[in-house]
Amino acid sequence: MRSKFRRKIQKSKQNKNEDFALQLFDKLEDNITNIKNMLDHPDDLVIRDLIIGEAEHRCAVIYIDGIVNTDTIQNNVLAKLQKTDENKSQLGGPKKLFDYIFNEKLSINHIEKGKSMDDVSLALLTGHTIFYLDGINQAILIETKGGEYRGIEEPVSETLIRGPREGFIENLGTNLAIIRRNIAEPNLRLQAYKTGRRSKKNLVVAYIDGIVHPDLVKEVNRRLKTIDIDGAADTGYIEEWIEDSFLSPFPQMLNTERPDKVIAAMMQGKVGVFLDGTPVVLILPINFGNALQSPEDYYERWTIGSLLRVIRYLGAFISIFLPSLYIALISYHPGMIPSDLAFSIAASREGVPFPAAIEAVLMVITMELLQEAGARLPQTIGQTIGIVGGLVIGEAAVQAGIVSPIMVIVVALTAIATFAVPSYSVAISFRIVRFGFIFAAGVLGLYGIILVYIMINIHFVNLKSFGIPYSVPFAPFIAVDWKDLIIRSPIPTIKKRPVYLKTEDPNRLRKRRRN
Repeated sequence: MRSKFRRKIQKSKQNKNEDFALQLFDKLEDNITNIKNMLDHPDDLVIRDLIIGEAEHRCAVIYIDGIVNTDTIQNNVLAKLQKTDENKSQLGGPKKLFDYIFNEKLSINHIEKGKSMDDVSLALLTGHTIFYLDGINQAILIETKGGEYRGIEEPVSETLIRGPREGFIENLGTNLAIIRRNIAEPNLRLQAYKTGRRSKKNLVVAYIDGIVHPDLVKEVNRRLKTIDIDGAADTGYIEEWIEDSFLSPFPQMLNTERPDKVIAAMMQGKVGVFLDGTPVVLILPINFGNALQSPEDYYERWTIGSLLRVIRYLGAFISIFLPSLYIALISYHPGMIPSDLAFSIAASREGVPFPAAIEAVLMVITMELLQEAGARLPQTIGQTIGIVGGLVIGEAAVQAGIVSPIMVIVVALTAIATFAVPSYSVAISFRIVRFGFIFAAGVLGLYGIILVYIMINIHFVNLKSFGIPYSVPFAPFIAVDWKDLIIRSPIPTIKKRPVYLKTEDPNRLRKRRRN
């Protein structure tokens, strides 16, 4: 019993010593030594020793070069401290001098006091400047974030003919400022988190209070709090962690670099997730219809927007089904093809050594390799690889008798239809599903296509995005939401926000007052 009691006493003493070790020291040299040892004496650690006041109090300003705004430090920190020439009778001891500097001397908006090494280390590594005063076991944490950032440019991954030309950048503050500038709404909420045990990056959940459903916000916050990883370089880490089903080939969140797309989604009652260090923002929840929508649908007249949207749905159908339908009709159901076309296809396939299914798989894989190579190479070279490579390989394959000309046409149409899908992640999902239909068509023909189609539909109706059915408003059927689904109705007729989001304020348009 005595041994157990002694072990408990020793453990309690160790815990107290650990807590005490995290506290700052009174001596300036000890605090500076602690920081140097913690960071292993890095070359970019800047320590500026100062003597301020007529009583000649020693202090130090510490920051990491490259992640701070040096002009702010020079003008609003160092210059102010060096002008501290009040005598000892006015300031008293170090405590009063410390409070005087904190309350009156530093002309920076965001400053706070740090009482432990954890506070100091986190602030230092996130672009803050640390002020130590000899004789005080606290520090002043001065926000001086800065460094070199890319300017606001048009997003490369999402181009529009008509619409705003600005895109998000890697600086979280700039991205949030863009949202603030475009939504002058006091109910705009920005909830901040730290994500990553080691990276401790800033993550922000943005939504409009009074529109978004409170349960949606609670669910998003609950999932974000479960994230337990070393660090997140991009929102893709966040997306895979908080999505409903990571086994599904279909994305349950949209990612975008366009502020107008995020703003429009928040106006509907959705949530945006921002992460420092990446220009890609997540939009949630979504349904299948959102995957084929583009901001340009609303910048053009409703007839043009509707036509573009119908073309995208047609492109999605061609991208998924065209190769498998070709295989099924050629291999199992030639009687369904008109006679003249059947004779033409048979003549073009004369001498081809592979069945239609193998031929299609080879050509589709070749096209996928060309697309991937073109995406990874520099832009000018990538376009050349995509065009020239496709033409050369296709022509050479036809001349060698490995594939038929009609197969080259089918694969080319499939690739073009894939490019019509506005979201890159959704297009990738269609490319994955396409292989399933190709294999099913090669084994069972149209029956295989129908079976896989039924399986996809079963998956669709069971898949959810933060509690919202992925197949809505197709199933469950919501007639009101069809106004902005396949056909984009005129804006004055879309008076309600999407019903499936269950927003607190369902009215998008106010009733006009009669004069």
